[in-house]
Amino acid sequence: MSGRFIPDKLDIAILQALQEEIPLVSRPWKEISGKIGISEQELLARLNRIKNAGILKAVSPIIESSECGRGAATLVAMHVPSGRLQEVAAIISGYPEVSHNFRREHYYQVWFTLSGRDEEHIRVLVRDILERTGIGEDDILDLPTVNKLKVDVRFSFHGTKATGGNSGSC
Repeated sequence: MSGRFIPDKLDIAILQALQEEIPLVSRPWKEISGKIGISEQELLARLNRIKNAGILKAVSPIIESSECGRGAATLVAMHVPSGRLQEVAAIISGYPEVSHNFRREHYYQVWFTLSGRDEEHIRVLVRDILERTGIGEDDILDLPTVNKLKVDVRFSFHGTKATGGNSGSC
């Protein structure tokens, strides 16, 4: 036996359920497990097994920032001297307005997204980050959101094709 993980029917039911709305209750796993017909403990054990097999990376919310008072967003690409990557990334990640901060093999190695109340708030945040990191304005690309598109992709684990749709505005 190769030791390769092959999901059974119950694992597939769990994966399907995770693509639906996860209830905003104190014990969402208990509610989901009840719908599937298993105990909360079994659901959590199976989720750990599925995650350890590399099938599932994470379960996390997708927050609509505009519904939380953040009406503007931007993607910033930053050129950082190689010896300062960790330091600069740590400064950027310290901002609660930063939702993603990642490294790319490119002249602009650090990319991050910011969301704020409005465009002026974003400009203030970018200026503050530049000041705190010592990175110059000539070493960034500031790419504000112009049209917001969301793609909803759901995978079928029952042998049919994935479905998806666009939401948002163009």
